[in-house]
Amino acid sequence: MRSVIDITDLSKEELYGLIDTANDIIENPGKYAHACAGKKLATLFFEPSTRTRMSFEAAMYELGGSVISMTDGASSSASKGESVSDTAKIVSCYADIIAMRHPKEGAALVAAKAATVPVINAGDGGHCHPTQTLADLLTISREKGRLDDLTIGLCGDLKFGRTVHSLINAMSRYENVRLVLISPEELRLPDYVYNDVIVKNGMKCVQTSDLSWALPQLDVLYMTRVQRERFFNEEDYLRLKDSYILTPEKMGHAKPDMIVMHPLPRVNEISVKVDDDPRACYFKQALYGKYMREALILSLLSANPEK
Repeated sequence: MRSVIDITDLSKEELYGLIDTANDIIENPGKYAHACAGKKLATLFFEPSTRTRMSFEAAMYELGGSVISMTDGASSSASKGESVSDTAKIVSCYADIIAMRHPKEGAALVAAKAATVPVINAGDGGHCHPTQTLADLLTISREKGRLDDLTIGLCGDLKFGRTVHSLINAMSRYENVRLVLISPEELRLPDYVYNDVIVKNGMKCVQTSDLSWALPQLDVLYMTRVQRERFFNEEDYLRLKDSYILTPEKMGHAKPDMIVMHPLPRVNEISVKVDDDPRACYFKQALYGKYMREALILSLLSANPEK
């Protein structure tokens, strides 16, 4: 039995394998329509979610499986004081695989150690979000045709952005990837990510607070929202929430083939007027997430049909 808690739990070869499976699902959905027949996915979400929870559930249904769901920690036994460990043990009695989101860093790992079925981390606090990164990798691969030789701009909340931390970890595996980190001083990438991933892997990297300066260099722009729920101080949130807003005017300075990504939800950091730009890929990215979650479920349940 195997769980996926961090993107680094998957080797570079396994990432390529999941991308290949996702592409095959896109091309041949009927082949996978009964791959998980008789299997149940439990979605345990202690934090609000739309895309991640629904894409996991849609993925399992499209594989022919079924879903049991907890969408609010307040309505579960956690509100009575039940531990994450006990919850995982109990849910293992009812499901074949668990996708879990929790506001506390490390909660998914605790669940995985206690569960008797595979656990997929669907986001734990500000730590990491491996299946969002799988969606990101498929998006970049399909839209740019490669994962090597890219300049990627990461913009907004780089301090608390678990999607950013996971993506940096993933991209450290590929050749000639240059990062441009765009954020206000208060929301810069944590030192542990910068030193343990970027410096340790010898990645090319520059930090700036100027989005307009960065834009012409980028092959990929990864926007993030400033996350109110990660702030202890409302005043700091209000001061920083509008630090970067991507507009059609700013897009005029970007490469014609640059792509814009966002893990969503957005607030106002990307103008709705950008949605019509062919370089806007964030809604495709959400769709690609479903296919990658299908591929991961198949892998962890060893249910992949013959190719």
